[in-house]
Amino acid sequence: MRCMYCGNTESKVVDSRSTEDGTAIRRRRECLGCGKRFTTYEKIESVPIIVIKKDKSRQSFDREKLQRGILASCVNRPVPLHEIDQMIDEIEGEIHNSLDREVSSEKIGEMVMEKLRDLDEVSYVRFASVYKHFKDIETFKEELAKLTRNE
Repeated sequence: MRCMYCGNTESKVVDSRSTEDGTAIRRRRECLGCGKRFTTYEKIESVPIIVIKKDKSRQSFDREKLQRGILASCVNRPVPLHEIDQMIDEIEGEIHNSLDREVSSEKIGEMVMEKLRDLDEVSYVRFASVYKHFKDIETFKEELAKLTRNE
């Protein structure tokens, strides 16, 4: 870190603490050249995730859009909001940890269905019916049969 006063590259950290929102570390530094103090902020570099849609178009990952879709499938169900947020955190974490900069919307949908299946079966069926575009009652019955076989 270069001192803003004298340009020296050597400094020592005098104090470190998290910012109020917890997204960065605030560091108070003292220049070893001139002795003046200055503040720096350290943040995690976030690599944008690109979602490849079914029509092959690309758009940025949108956590709120994912949340809206999951919330719609959980309407009038006993699913606590904090569990939905935790599920979205897990999905987002898995995507970031995969180190792929692009992920298909199909993969995200599968991740949601896997987690919803464990959380609430009715919400899972609702999400699957929209995600998989059930065209008739037979495809719906097949999905219910898969669900009951997995228990």
